Amino acid sequence: MTESDAPVVEWRGSTDPDAPLIVLLHGRGSNEHEIIGLADRLPDGLTYAAVRAPITTGPGGYAWFANRGIGRPIAASLREQIDWFRAWLDEPDRRSRRVVLIGFSGGAAFAGGLALDDPGRYAGVAVLYGTMPFDAGVPTTPGRLEGLRVFHSQGTDDDVMPPELMDRTWKYLTDESGARLTTERHRGGHAIDPAIIDRLSSWILGSVDDARAGS
Repeated sequence: MTESDAPVVEWRGSTDPDAPLIVLLHGRGSNEHEIIGLADRLPDGLTYAAVRAPITTGPGGYAWFANRGIGRPIAASLREQIDWFRAWLDEPDRRSRRVVLIGFSGGAAFAGGLALDDPGRYAGVAVLYGTMPFDAGVPTTPGRLEGLRVFHSQGTDDDVMPPELMDRTWKYLTDESGARLTTERHRGGHAIDPAIIDRLSSWILGSVDDARAGS
């Protein structure tokens, strides 16, 4: 990856090169500046990287993939951006780091796509108020996420994500994926509810501890 190809990243937290890396993936039409604030509410001692998605959607807004509707990535676009992201993640100074992905909305679908593409690369994946990328060129076979720690949250009053995709995501993660799953379904809309932050923080620490124990 050349310097011109590298993503724009906003960093927060530990500067220790051996600290676990928590990658924050913003929603469609948003940017790295908006999601980096989440790091201030998550555990200390970790490195947080908010990555800007590569596709411009408008002034100050970016997306992780071209889509054919909300929550429905175009397979070729998702493949291209997964490869782009992995080129950044696998640079020498990040290649050996324990990585947890936290994606919101469109970033959740991208996080899910990364996990489905290579589930062994990540210590944990959080799919927050978004859906898995079905029918988009990445495997969604039973047991694909066997043993991977996954945190999935939904708001029952979410009026952005298609209900059928939310239901399909819930069923896949709970019944088919094989993931070590933590779920949070509560009243609320399409936004990260402050009430889940403590539970998300505990899940992050558990994912990091498991990765350390296995390394």
